[in-house]
Amino acid sequence: MSKAVLYQAASLCLSYPDDEFRARLPLLRQAAPELRKFLDFADATCPTELAAHYVKVFDFKNRHSLYLSWWRDGDTRRRGMTLVGFKQVYREHGLEFSDEELPDFLPAVLEFSAQVDTRLLLEFRPGLELLRLALTDHGTPYASVLDAVCRTLPGPSPKDKAAAMAMAKCGPPIETVGLEPFSLVGEPS
Repeated sequence: MSKAVLYQAASLCLSYPDDEFRARLPLLRQAAPELRKFLDFADATCPTELAAHYVKVFDFKNRHSLYLSWWRDGDTRRRGMTLVGFKQVYREHGLEFSDEELPDFLPAVLEFSAQVDTRLLLEFRPGLELLRLALTDHGTPYASVLDAVCRTLPGPSPKDKAAAMAMAKCGPPIETVGLEPFSLVGEPS
């Protein structure tokens, strides 16, 4: 199977599991056998439970953030520039990103990788590895989707794993600039 097919299938698996996703399960199973573990789980889980599982895994904790810039920049000011960089890469290839989702949303990056190139996946590989490790620790079948994607990338080189582990220990950066209260002009010190 080609990497492009896997990336497109992984994109669908990591998106919210709506009725359209359910309808595509047979096609996904046929096209992406590497995702069998997750697809078996999705097929065996009732739609309401699968949707609740998705929300529990991805929507309530940044520990499982599907936004790749969060893993590198956290909730800091520099994340905005990283997001602009994502949009710029899309534009370089004639693609315009809609405002429905942030441009670093992993399913969107996977779809871009399926159609154009893996530049963004490679640049944000440490974040992918951190997400994969977090999902594995959480015990969710979504981890197998990240396993399959990460296996297609060069490596796994120790440098990528070391960078992912170092980042996992300290977490994404926290904004500290400008958080001290301002003193009033003319206020005695």
